[in-house]
Amino acid sequence: MNGCLEGRVVLVTGAGSGIGRAGAIAMAGEGALVVVTDLDAGLAEATAGAITDQGGRAEHRPLDVRDDAAARTLVDEVRARHGRIDVLHSHAGVQIAGRLEEVTAAQMDLSWQLNVRSHFVLAQAVLPAMRSQGGGSVIVTASNSGCQYDRGMISYATTKHAAVAMVRQMAADYARENIRFNALCPGFVDTPFNAGFERQMGGRERLESYVRDTIPMGRWASPEEIADGIVFLASDRSSFVTGLALVIDGGEVL
Repeated sequence: MNGCLEGRVVLVTGAGSGIGRAGAIAMAGEGALVVVTDLDAGLAEATAGAITDQGGRAEHRPLDVRDDAAARTLVDEVRARHGRIDVLHSHAGVQIAGRLEEVTAAQMDLSWQLNVRSHFVLAQAVLPAMRSQGGGSVIVTASNSGCQYDRGMISYATTKHAAVAMVRQMAADYARENIRFNALCPGFVDTPFNAGFERQMGGRERLESYVRDTIPMGRWASPEEIADGIVFLASDRSSFVTGLALVIDGGEVL
């Protein structure tokens, strides 16, 4: 039985660990050929290896998404090699904790570069391929912090709100070309990405207490639960969905 992404070519950034890795594995499990990228080449290779070990198809490349030329070159190489790009999951990002007086301008610049600008550059790069093939799906990882306001997270919340706004603008501009743009907005998932929140809250025990007491469902999400949302947005299961901020957070934004 074929999966819902059979024959599709998928490019994922930040796929070496956590949500990016889980999404890449899930999409490959649905039949996609997944090009796995990460700043850490070894992590990208490990994710691709996990896919091929399960009988899936994957390639791996190192990629620093802050490097515009490298990102565009990679997109061109994937298109030249495979003839198409059906899905872009632009996932790489950064979490920097702090209030206004605690975050430097350089840190804000880094947040903008990774959480907004890199998504813009990659979406722009895949647009010609998706247009020529009659459509595609672009998934940008934002956060439920792009749909609410966290205390003491000025650079993170600001850039994640910007990412959601950018996705909605792109969705409106390209809907008639069947190129769909959606934002993935996870809540707390137990991955190393939460290091900023953990430090801000005063350690792992306090973070665990926050998750237990503040999130209505009282627990973390697993990366695989977020990956189910990625497969939905990547596939024709969401063929009439564009401009969505898909919040998967156990009710935290409520």
